[in-house]
Amino acid sequence: MTRRKRILKTGNVLVKSTAQLEGIRESGRINTAVLDYVQEHICAGISTEEIDRWVYEQTTRAGGVPAPLNYEGFPKSVCTSRNQVVCHGIPNEKEILKEGDIINVDVSTIYNGYFSDASRMFCIGDVSEDKKRLVQAAKEAVQAGLLEVKPWKPLGDMGHAVHMYAMSRGYSVVEEIGGHGVGLQFHEEPWVSYVAAKGTGEIMVPGLVFTIEPMINMGGPEVYVDDSNGWTVYTEDGMPSAQWEVTVAVTQDGYEILTR
Repeated sequence: MTRRKRILKTGNVLVKSTAQLEGIRESGRINTAVLDYVQEHICAGISTEEIDRWVYEQTTRAGGVPAPLNYEGFPKSVCTSRNQVVCHGIPNEKEILKEGDIINVDVSTIYNGYFSDASRMFCIGDVSEDKKRLVQAAKEAVQAGLLEVKPWKPLGDMGHAVHMYAMSRGYSVVEEIGGHGVGLQFHEEPWVSYVAAKGTGEIMVPGLVFTIEPMINMGGPEVYVDDSNGWTVYTEDGMPSAQWEVTVAVTQDGYEILTR
C-alpha cells in the first residue's frame, strides 16, 4: 500500500535496530505466508471480496492484523487492483475475476507492533502476451532497483534504475505514487520515487527499511483517483498496469529482502 503519510521522527529516516529488524522479519514471514495462500487459491470465478476474506483470516490466524483495515478510512484488509487499476483497489463481492485478467494483491501485516508490506501480480487463466510481458517487466524492474540498493548510495540511484529498465521495455512509470519507509509504522520516511534522478535522494544507510513497488503502465504514466471512494487509482488511458512490491532492509554490504 502506497498512501503517503508524514510522521514525527529524528533525522531524515528511521534507522532500525537489530531487535527492530527481527520484529519486521517476523511480520514479513506472516505477510509472505498470506500471499502464498492467495497464490495457491486465486483463480477465475472468485470475487475480490473472497481474497479479502482469505487475507483477514490467514493474517489473524497467525496472530497478526491486516494493516490496511480502517487505515485512514480504507474499508478492507487488502488492496486488489485489477487490469487498469494501478493501486488501492477495494475488494467487493461483485468484482469477479475472469480469464485474461491480471491482478495485483497488496498485503500488509502488523505483528507485535511491526509492519511489513508486499504485493504480487497474478495472471488469471489464459492471459494475453501483452499483459504477460507487462507483468514480467514490472517484476524485473524491481530486480533492477534491488541491484542499486547498497549502503551509502543515494536512494535516487535505485529509482533511476527502475525507471530506465521500464522505459527500455517500452513502458512508463507512475510518477505521483511511490514507495515508503516501513517497519515501526505503516508509512514512514523516506518517500520513494521510481522516476528519480541518479545521485539524488536520501542516503541508504544500514538499518533503513523501505518498499520497492514501482507501478508500471503499458500506456502513459498519467493516473487519476476514483472520486466515488477517494482511494482507487486508475490509468488515465485505460491501459493495464502492473506492480510487484518487496520490503527491503539496507545492510552493511547490500540488502536483505524482508517480504516477497
